[in-house]
Amino acid sequence: MSGRLKGKTAVVTAAGQGIGRAIAAAFAAEGATVYATDLDVAKLDGLARVKKRRLDVRSTKAVNAFAGKVGAIDILCNAAGFVHHGTVLECSDADWEFSFDLNVKSMHRTIAAFLPGMLAKGGGSIVNIASGAGSVRGIPNRYVYGATKAAVIGLTKAVAADFIKKGIRANAICPGTIQSPSLDERIATLARTTGQSVEAVRQAFIDRQPMGRLGTAEEIAWLAVYLGSDESSYTTGQIHLADGGFAL
Repeated sequence: MSGRLKGKTAVVTAAGQGIGRAIAAAFAAEGATVYATDLDVAKLDGLARVKKRRLDVRSTKAVNAFAGKVGAIDILCNAAGFVHHGTVLECSDADWEFSFDLNVKSMHRTIAAFLPGMLAKGGGSIVNIASGAGSVRGIPNRYVYGATKAAVIGLTKAVAADFIKKGIRANAICPGTIQSPSLDERIATLARTTGQSVEAVRQAFIDRQPMGRLGTAEEIAWLAVYLGSDESSYTTGQIHLADGGFAL
């Protein structure tokens, strides 16, 4: 622990597992006061040195109430998201609406709720988890997911442009394929629906990474620490790829 975030207060969504959990842990290890949130608060068990809170990021009322209780913060990290598999032909209206509500509108809700406090403090850092799929690169069978993550990048750049002169920074992290409980579930589902073995499906995910391995949630968290800290004080409105060369 080097105290890179000492004195800062951070909120992390979807901190129960995967990237969100690793970011919450890394923020806390670097000295921040961390509100680790998740819809399923039981998933937050085991996280040390954080304030664990249930939060439904699909509810504007819940997000606004939570922001009112927490008060002004320094770092907001939006990690909530869902990966829909399929082309436009496999995307129903319900799939589209759910994906955009969770992947994009949740970020709109949290930013709208916490930004006024950041402005009152004179600064803040917003870190949004986007993806290498979307405006960076088109990925087969990620139709609505790619659309949502492209929207996240647009949202991030818009916030950065609107508030650059008021001390607010907004950046997006675009991970490649990251080992996580969510990925394990997706691999199991694909194996079941395609008739392939779990091992074969997992290897296909690994093979598409030029580095020849999956990324770790901790590797994404290290980048989030940098973007949340004063070390990145001259950086805003940018996408930051951590994808094992996937976009090359």
